[in-house]
Amino acid sequence: MFPSNLEIARNAPLKPIEDIANEMGLGSHHLEPYGRDVMKVSLDALDELAEAPRAKYVVVTAVTPTPLGEGKTTTTIGLAQGMRHIGKRAVVTIRQASMGPALGIKGGAAGGGYSQVVPMEKLNLHLTGDLHAVTAAHNLLSAMLDDHLYRGNTLGIDPYSITWRRVLDVNDRALRNIVTGLGGSADGVPRQSGFDITAASEVMATLALTTSLPDLRERLGRIVVGYTAQGEPVTAEELRAAGAMAVLLREAIKPNLVQTIENTPALVHTGPFGNIATGNSSVLADLIALRTGDYVVTEAGFGADMGAERFFNIKCRASGEAPDAAVLVATVRALKAHSGNYRIAAGKPLPEELLVENPDDVAAGAANLVKQIENVRLHGVPPVVALNSFSTDHPSERAAVREIAEGAGARFAVASHFTDGGRGAIELAEAVAEAAQEPSDFRLLYPDEASLREKIETIATKVYGADGVDYSTAASRSLDTYERAGFGHLPVCVAKTHLSLSSDPSLKGAPTGWRLPVREVRASAGAGYVYPICGDMRTMPGLGSNPAAAHLDIDANEQTVGLF
Repeated sequence: MFPSNLEIARNAPLKPIEDIANEMGLGSHHLEPYGRDVMKVSLDALDELAEAPRAKYVVVTAVTPTPLGEGKTTTTIGLAQGMRHIGKRAVVTIRQASMGPALGIKGGAAGGGYSQVVPMEKLNLHLTGDLHAVTAAHNLLSAMLDDHLYRGNTLGIDPYSITWRRVLDVNDRALRNIVTGLGGSADGVPRQSGFDITAASEVMATLALTTSLPDLRERLGRIVVGYTAQGEPVTAEELRAAGAMAVLLREAIKPNLVQTIENTPALVHTGPFGNIATGNSSVLADLIALRTGDYVVTEAGFGADMGAERFFNIKCRASGEAPDAAVLVATVRALKAHSGNYRIAAGKPLPEELLVENPDDVAAGAANLVKQIENVRLHGVPPVVALNSFSTDHPSERAAVREIAEGAGARFAVASHFTDGGRGAIELAEAVAEAAQEPSDFRLLYPDEASLREKIETIATKVYGADGVDYSTAASRSLDTYERAGFGHLPVCVAKTHLSLSSDPSLKGAPTGWRLPVREVRASAGAGYVYPICGDMRTMPGLGSNPAAAHLDIDANEQTVGLF
């Protein structure tokens, strides 16, 4: 029987974390220990490493995700481990796990099988407390906002225009909509509000995109919490909260150094939501990693139309870096699912017919893979399709995926890193190394000076395949307000379903003949983007009927049990 992720992680022979840092060229004066297996990396390392050779920069993305999961994080880690097997030094950079999904239905965010980042328990439960620091900084601003209302509202904030809610790193649907300030007159001003999960906080997105502590301080001051009756934005700076928020985040801004089970260095830092935010790990982790190895392998959330598009047009704008290659993770079962011929639900057994040999269904779902390859190539980045293999795959089905990928102009490799670790990713590592040697032709999808509407429409038509965009009256009004407020130069982060290239989660493959409906637009001025909202975005998940938390416990030996 194949061991659990936790069993594999506990039996991994780890190196002292100081040795991992030393292999990266990080001196002890840049390291701050958090227990035996985790280090914070000081941002002073950036200056000291400035003259070191730059690594090749590889982003891992995927086809549009299905409820089955395609193993993107596992592939990211497996690829980095595989690089060592071909004589290359790699560093992994991935997002930090949110406890909400980890204790809900999603599972962990540290990979799986023999391609994991460890220590697994710490990574999925607290790590160095960065998410709690984000929670505290966010809720401090909430408290100071409500206190300002209570003490007379001298800034003239329209209570009905307030967009700043509270956050918590737990899945709790009962907190999605609440009323604050109930009780006596000393208990505040009653108003409707709610909670989001911490990963959805603009503070988290801001932390992920910042390049220094002074930059973070400035960005926090730009956060907009609401508007006056005249439509003027009110910021965290005006509420005198930004300074204290920066102080609360001064440790969280430092990336966390850990290792994979094969002792490959990994920087785990920040965890912005993938549907309303960038869905990428921090700029700072990447900037450090790019001077400490031959390859940096990072992951972008959800499919290439979402996480990778934001990586290219938001994260790379902030960092000034350009990727050298992109990996598109696909599975045979995902392409079969995109045929629309199967009914698949998260947490439910796979349909038996999904496992029957059927290359025709693989071909029927090929449109999604082809479009996602096109989305990578739109940005001038060479794509490599990584087929994350399963024992239930059939040779004819793998051959069908190869034919589809190569026919669309991508390199192709089969990987078995879940069961075989880095050895199972050698073919993929060789393909990525070859792709990364191509001359760079990276390009942004739109210029800064394009209008917000032009940016939205470019993404909708070129990346999603929409015929155009339809704006609600409220969305049009907001876009006009943001242009007048000076936000027009910002990139856009379209918030839509991750389950389809379209805005309709039920549409599989690569839908055509549809238009993108934008019902609302909000500004994340601190993070530095504007986000149009297309559909109903859940920013506070709920627990399922059988959450992972129900199986988590401490055994007689005081060891954690039931964690994946």
